[in-house]
Amino acid sequence: MAQVAQILRRLRSEQGSELIEMAMVTPVLLLILAGIFDFGFLFRGWEVVTNAAREGARVGVLPSYDCNPGSPADIQTRVDAYMSASGFSDPSAYTVTIEAPTIATSAGTFTACAVRVSMSQQLPSLSVFTQFFGSAFTSVPIAGSAVMRTEAQAVAPAP
Repeated sequence: MAQVAQILRRLRSEQGSELIEMAMVTPVLLLILAGIFDFGFLFRGWEVVTNAAREGARVGVLPSYDCNPGSPADIQTRVDAYMSASGFSDPSAYTVTIEAPTIATSAGTFTACAVRVSMSQQLPSLSVFTQFFGSAFTSVPIAGSAVMRTEAQAVAPAP
């Protein structure tokens, strides 16, 4: 009878329960932490491509530069310089699209410079989980775009 009482006393004891709780919660906390880091990497990548597009559009709207889609050398050079300074030194990892649309308003028409930078960001820590979720989570497309009006005067509409 003493052995049964001792076993019941051990079963009611809460010794070691914290260790079991920690063992159950730690994997969930690590997954949440990995998600926070991955979101940070994605947000940084989005911020870099958006700022690179803005820098390219800013160069394209200056009076001494040309935002012609046929000759985007100045814009491409500025986008490449910004991406390289931000740690994305491989130009094949992103694409730059340049457009020069004419926009009509009630005050007249003006030419804008539209620059779009797109890239596919590799996720460093989610690649570990591809064995569980498949290969769809290894890269995420990130795109940033900027449209700016040229600094030339708007042309008045014909009467």
